Amino acid sequence: MSVLLESSSTSATMRRNFWAGVWRVMKRKPSRMVGVVLVLGFAFMGVFGPMFYPAQLPRDPNLITSPPSAQHWLGTDDQGRDVIALVVTGSRYVLLAALVTALITVVVGTGIGLFSGFKRGRWDTVLMRLTDMKLTIPGLPLLLVLSTVWKFGSPTQMGLVLGLLGWGGVARAVRSQTLSLRERGFIEAARGLGLSTTHIVGKELLPSMAPYIAMNMLIAVTGGVYAQVGLFFLGVLPYESNNWGQMLNTAVFRSGALTVPSGLGFLIGPLLAILLLTLAIVLVVDAMDEIFNPRLREE
Repeated sequence: MSVLLESSSTSATMRRNFWAGVWRVMKRKPSRMVGVVLVLGFAFMGVFGPMFYPAQLPRDPNLITSPPSAQHWLGTDDQGRDVIALVVTGSRYVLLAALVTALITVVVGTGIGLFSGFKRGRWDTVLMRLTDMKLTIPGLPLLLVLSTVWKFGSPTQMGLVLGLLGWGGVARAVRSQTLSLRERGFIEAARGLGLSTTHIVGKELLPSMAPYIAMNMLIAVTGGVYAQVGLFFLGVLPYESNNWGQMLNTAVFRSGALTVPSGLGFLIGPLLAILLLTLAIVLVVDAMDEIFNPRLREE
């Protein structure tokens, strides 16, 4: 009984020390707190933001592509709709698709990289040749071809395709990390005790790489945003739902935002959202790097 109480106390102390360390790292650079707040803000906007607006945003034919004003801080679009309302309602598609992309990229890439690096031998050869083939496939041309037969009407479909096209780099990186960790003493001890591969990978290897995997997931979110926004901006996908890429396409090619000053707010709205999201993720990744790196944390 005393052993269990001591173990529980030790775990609680370790958790307190960890969160105290996190707080010190965040206070060291206030910009990191800004990044966390921005990430949480985008998450709130994607989940709850569209609920604050009607399904069909109100149109004002007297305010078509109007400049920013007190009523419309970033102006209106080519149908007289508020740009900020469009950014908020369009965030759900973009962010959900990016999240699905990141989840699939990390899960598939991590699974293949861990298994390949730990098992070595024939499995390693087969899986790495498969990964190399995947890395040689150009993503954008393939997406352009897929867009002719698949309309990507839902963000889940978009995220699924982008995720299946983006796991190669993560698999390669995780395999390298696994090859390094599998020779460490605690892994050798686990193998010597006869523990199963599932236990070693799930209980020993995976927790050691969790910070690296988490950072890759955040980076994959930005990659998913850029990929889908680029496709909608190029006009290769139908406008079945409002999103930031469709806004950029409309602003440039229909509202003439690059040449007409009154349409500049329509262009700035989605660009500002993408910029702030990227900045937030960069700041959070910077903080995570120091939190999970003892050398950086001690400096």
